[in-house]
Amino acid sequence: MIKQKMISRIFFIFLTAGIFGLFRYASADEIFKAAYGPALSIPRLSGEIRIDGDLGESAWTTAAVAENFSEANPGDMVKPPVATRVLAGYDETNFYFAFIAYDNPDLVRASMRDRDDIWRDDYVGIILDTYGDAAWAYEIFINPLGIQGDLKWLQGGNEDMSFDMVFYSRGKITDSGFQVEVALPFSSLRYPGDSIQTWKATFWRNMPRENRYQLTWSAYDRGKPCWPCQFGTLTGIMQTKSGKNFELLPALTGSEAAYRTDRDNPLSSFHNEKLKTDLSLNGRALLASNLTADLTWNPDFSQVESDPGQIDVNSSFALFYDERRPFFQEGSDLFQTPIQMVYTRTFNEPEAAAKLTGQFGRTSFGYIGVRDKSSPIIIPLEEQTLVVPTAVKSFSNIIRAKSGFGEDSYVGLMLTDRRLDGGGVGSSFGSDFSLLFLKNYRLLAQGEGSYTKEISDTSLSDGFNDLAFGKQNEYSGGFNGEKYWGHSFFAEFIREARLWNFELSYWEASPTFRADNGFETRNDVKRLMYETSFNFRPNGKYIVEWIPSFTVARIWNFRNQRKDEWIQPSLYFTTKGMTSVNLSYMRSRETYKGVYFPGIRSFDLSIESVPNSFLELGGYMSLGRRIARHPDVPLLGKTTDIGFDAVIKPSSRLVLAPSVDFARMIAPDSGTAIYDGYIFRIRTNYQFTRELFLRLVVQYDDFERSTGIEPLLSYKVNPFTIFYVGSSHNYRDFDSPRAKFAEMSRQFFMKFQYLFRV
Repeated sequence: MIKQKMISRIFFIFLTAGIFGLFRYASADEIFKAAYGPALSIPRLSGEIRIDGDLGESAWTTAAVAENFSEANPGDMVKPPVATRVLAGYDETNFYFAFIAYDNPDLVRASMRDRDDIWRDDYVGIILDTYGDAAWAYEIFINPLGIQGDLKWLQGGNEDMSFDMVFYSRGKITDSGFQVEVALPFSSLRYPGDSIQTWKATFWRNMPRENRYQLTWSAYDRGKPCWPCQFGTLTGIMQTKSGKNFELLPALTGSEAAYRTDRDNPLSSFHNEKLKTDLSLNGRALLASNLTADLTWNPDFSQVESDPGQIDVNSSFALFYDERRPFFQEGSDLFQTPIQMVYTRTFNEPEAAAKLTGQFGRTSFGYIGVRDKSSPIIIPLEEQTLVVPTAVKSFSNIIRAKSGFGEDSYVGLMLTDRRLDGGGVGSSFGSDFSLLFLKNYRLLAQGEGSYTKEISDTSLSDGFNDLAFGKQNEYSGGFNGEKYWGHSFFAEFIREARLWNFELSYWEASPTFRADNGFETRNDVKRLMYETSFNFRPNGKYIVEWIPSFTVARIWNFRNQRKDEWIQPSLYFTTKGMTSVNLSYMRSRETYKGVYFPGIRSFDLSIESVPNSFLELGGYMSLGRRIARHPDVPLLGKTTDIGFDAVIKPSSRLVLAPSVDFARMIAPDSGTAIYDGYIFRIRTNYQFTRELFLRLVVQYDDFERSTGIEPLLSYKVNPFTIFYVGSSHNYRDFDSPRAKFAEMSRQFFMKFQYLFRV
């Protein structure tokens, strides 16, 4: 009887607890429900808005309010740890929004930084798809001090970090967190010509704490691959000034260079060139809200900072460097395809260039025309890339069209043509498409044909005139006017889902395929690759996410000879403290220069960590056996590659960013070093104000025994109105008592550029 009563009581307790638990969770669900695809009607504001970080203007009282944010990371559409409110409205010329971000102000991470250097801070903003077709979207962010960062989200989940636009923002930290205020000119946006706008968007908040919290107004379902398809809707904007105006961007540059007359003799005389001044002019006609024409004459496409050093002592293919020049930013996403047929850094020294970009409905198009004074020639081959810098002038035309259909799907066409002075021709034509179906599956494909007529000047090909290529080695490497056709094809079948993902891809490029306006560094290749992964997100006490994956691939040439094959299991995981770790092991067997290497292997480890607001750490290590590719007879060497980088913030205005990359290969039989060296680089920034900063870059390349020093003082009103003065100095260590550390070249430069909007 006692047992029965005890069992009854225990049963009653569990039943009550269960009912209470169900009631509690049901109540929690009733209290918080993620807003999936919300809508917001944007009102025309009555009264003036002053962008100063304060929200005291009466106009803000009539603004629309967006709240009920949900957690996108690390939680899954759950209630976030803090509250966020957004106010939104517009007038004739601007779209306005303001964030009120609640939090403990002592925890808010905010730095006085240069534009586009806010990604380690708290920041808020909007991701805006003005056409609502999920093809691309603006990403506009602001840190708590009002410093701006902008980029473009591209189809496939990539981002264009070089994108810049003009908008106005201010922010401040308050007793209850922080708030920012933004005016986004309609003239800075591209959108349909409809009288009433309907945009897709979500408001976003990034909170780096023990986790990287990401909060969103429109809830994000990880099980659906199309992120912009899940955005909310902004309606009601009407009768705006669509941006039918003209932008003029003149620039004055000056430089003076000097160099040793004999690079191998540190005691040779120094040659000082005359001071050079140049005037360049860029014009942009905003023909409509969805149509833009750009023209540039004598453009200054120089960089104010060298590209970070890359170790290429054992690479046989050309290295890729990002495009940083502003002229090519407008519509750059349109020209990006899996087979990279357009790489604008092949326009080395343009005399003039023109560009037209637009979008009507779901169809976008673009044209680029460039007259280049010195055109490099990239020659892809089976086992290497030849890059031939030339002083030959060229004229290039690129035409691109892309039309969306269904959900996150499109079909596109591409035509490129480069004509070298002296008779050389490099043309390509092709089509690509992407199809999303059955919610989680995507089929992506691209086919390209190429026609090449070589320039007739074997002096340009000195050093490889005797080289032969083609399926039967029927063509010579020398520039002797030969003509040939080629093709390339890429196809990929993808599953993108919450738990299980895979990619199955095939790529081939015939032995005569070329992309003279692109960046394809290899041909005579066929590659089949499969990768699968599982994504587990426990968001636990220690582990936030872990992803095991497995890759297998094979490469062969057009003579059906196996060139390479490999397997690679990997494990990626993130932990509390914003730390991520990636482990992988690779086994491979490859045939290179006719020698078969069955014992290739490597173990790789990389770590990134942001333990607090003052420090960011990263590093990698790779140990194994790889092919030494540059000796006359290749061999398998023992490799050690180690790298380390950090971002150190002693104050809110000072940033130190050191990095070091070390690489060594040892011949196993003799124990001698095939190569052994490192590259050290440190970038120091001090931000005096939002606009004014001082930067110093120092880099030492142990392989070249050279040191570069690059100071720069910059004043930046917006991404296009800038003034800077700086210099670059190159020193070389000759290990000689008479010239231990000799300056080999130097350059002083300045630039003043101002954006006029009419």
